[in-house]
Amino acid sequence: MARLSKLSRSIAGSVAIITGAASGMGRATAHLFADEGARLALIDINTGALEVVAGEVRSVGAEVLPLTVDLSDRAAVEAAIARIGAHFGGIDILVNNAGFALLAEIDSDAYPHSWDTSLAVMATAQAWAIRAALPFLRQSPHPRIVNVASTEAHGATRFNSAYVVAKHASLGLTRAMAVDLGKEGITVNCVCPGPVRTGITDAIPEEAKQTFANRRTALRRYAEPEEVAQATLSLVLPAASFITGATLLVDGGVTIRNA
Repeated sequence: MARLSKLSRSIAGSVAIITGAASGMGRATAHLFADEGARLALIDINTGALEVVAGEVRSVGAEVLPLTVDLSDRAAVEAAIARIGAHFGGIDILVNNAGFALLAEIDSDAYPHSWDTSLAVMATAQAWAIRAALPFLRQSPHPRIVNVASTEAHGATRFNSAYVVAKHASLGLTRAMAVDLGKEGITVNCVCPGPVRTGITDAIPEEAKQTFANRRTALRRYAEPEEVAQATLSLVLPAASFITGATLLVDGGVTIRNA
């Protein structure tokens, strides 16, 4: 019997760029998109870990182009995306996922580096990537952009101001680009994870993780990276054609729990 619905929930054959793909949520997104049949361009600064992930997705038959890129280098970002577009003959999906945490108090010697690097990679690089991908996205039948921010885009944690500002900027960029690009049918959305089991949180003792989860989350646990990747997937589907400028909180209820 013929389907009654008209919109596709498949990204099979779509060309997807994922930054920060060598670990954590980026790696999980690469795995998920590979399982869904996407053709992948994976970007990270860690060549060794990136090659491992590329091998993992190749093992399920995915076509993959891994590129070692310093996202704080605008020219490198632009060159990488131009290469991706030429290699695959187009770009359909851009996931600006790369992130890290460099805690520093504002009067510490470490603060200038924390500020410069955080803003460069987690905010400015997202804008450069979008700008470079636009000529290709404009040719896509289902162009999608997802910026991965954080619940820190909705609040703040002590000694984390550079990260907090970068994530607020990512959310602002999402909203601004959604308005600017909406007339072309390019959707731009933001995923804001809460506590997730990634390299950023590896150093937190398990007991402290559980204490935080019990005190702050409705679900009383940390997320697994794939749970965030699944949220990202939902926003890049062809069927997600009327969702833009949205913030999808994947935080286990952190932002709604008062007590």
